[in-house]
Amino acid sequence: MFRRFKDVAPFFLLLIVVFALPLFAQTSRPASDSADKTQLSGSITGTVVDSTQAVIAGAHIKLIRAESTPAQEATSGGDGKFSFTNVPPGPFQVTVTAAGFGARTCSGDLNAGETHSLLPITLAVAKADTEVVVSPATNVEVAEEQIKMEEQQRVLKVIPNFYVSYVPNAAPLIARQKFQLAWKTVIDPMSFLVIGGIAGVEQSQNNFPGYGQGAAGYGKRYAASYGDLLSGTLIGGAILPSLLKQDPRYFYKGTGSKRSRVLYALANAVICKGDNGHWQTNYSGILGSLAAGGLSNLYYPTEDRNGARLTFENAAIGIGTTGALNVVEEFVVKKFTPKNSDRDSGQH
Repeated sequence: MFRRFKDVAPFFLLLIVVFALPLFAQTSRPASDSADKTQLSGSITGTVVDSTQAVIAGAHIKLIRAESTPAQEATSGGDGKFSFTNVPPGPFQVTVTAAGFGARTCSGDLNAGETHSLLPITLAVAKADTEVVVSPATNVEVAEEQIKMEEQQRVLKVIPNFYVSYVPNAAPLIARQKFQLAWKTVIDPMSFLVIGGIAGVEQSQNNFPGYGQGAAGYGKRYAASYGDLLSGTLIGGAILPSLLKQDPRYFYKGTGSKRSRVLYALANAVICKGDNGHWQTNYSGILGSLAAGGLSNLYYPTEDRNGARLTFENAAIGIGTTGALNVVEEFVVKKFTPKNSDRDSGQH
C-alpha cells in the first residue's frame, strides 16, 4: 500500500497546488454566504437518565425538524450525554429510546447560534406486556395422557388391565396409539408369565400331543400360545381398528341398574365405539378373532389344526368369552385396580 502511495504522490501534490491557488487568492475577500449560514446554526445537548436519575448509556436519540429536513441521530455516551451540532434554527423534536425503557419525546425551539441544553430526559422502565396464550390440548395429546393412565392399570397391582377406559368420553386413539397399547400388552412381563402357565397346563394335560413332551414340547406350546396372543392382540387390537377406525377398548359404564350394565357389557362383545364416537358393529374384534384363528393353523400340529367350521366356532366362543369378561370388568375388576382413571372421569 505504501509503495502505491509513493508512485502517485506527485499527482496528488499537483492537484493540491491547482486547487489551493484560488483559495489563497480569495483570502482578502469577504466571508461567503455559507459561512454566514454556519454562524446561524446552533447545537442541542442533553442527558438521558432513569427514574433514579442514574445515567443511561447507549440510548438512541433522534432529532427531527421540518419534514423536508433529514433527521439526525445520536447515541448517549457513558455519562448519558448526547449532542447535535450544526442544527439550523427553528422548532425541533427529540425522541429517545433505550432497551428496557419506554420511549420519551420532547420538543423545543432553537434560536440562531444558540446552544440549547435540554432538561434531563427521564426514561421509565418499560411495562412487562406479556401475553400468555393457552391453547386447548388436541385430541391426540389428551389421548396420550389417558393412555399413560391406562398403562398403569393392573388388577391386584400385577395383571395388565390396559384395554379398559374409565373415562366414558375418552379421546379417540390414532393408529400409532393403538399399536402402542397393543405392543405394551404383548411385551408385558405378566403376559409372558401367563403364557408360561397356559403352556404348563397344556403340557400336563397333553393338549396338542403332536408337540410331544419334555422341554421341546413345552417350548412349542409356549410359542403357540404366545403366537395366539400376539396375532389376536395386534390384528384385533391395532391393525383392524386402525384400518376400520374403531376403538379397541372397553368403556366402563359404572352407572345404571345391574341389568342395564350386564346388557351393556355383553353387547360390547359385538359392538364398539368408532373413532367418531358413535357405537357400531365391532368388526375389528370379530374379524380379528377369525384372522387369528386362521393364522394359528400355520403353527399348530396338523392333527390339531382347525378347519373353517372350527375356526368360526372358536370365534363364536371367543365372542362369548369376551362378553363374560366384560361383565367381570364391569362389576369386579375395578375394585381390584388401584390405579384406574376414575379421577379423570368426566374430563375432556
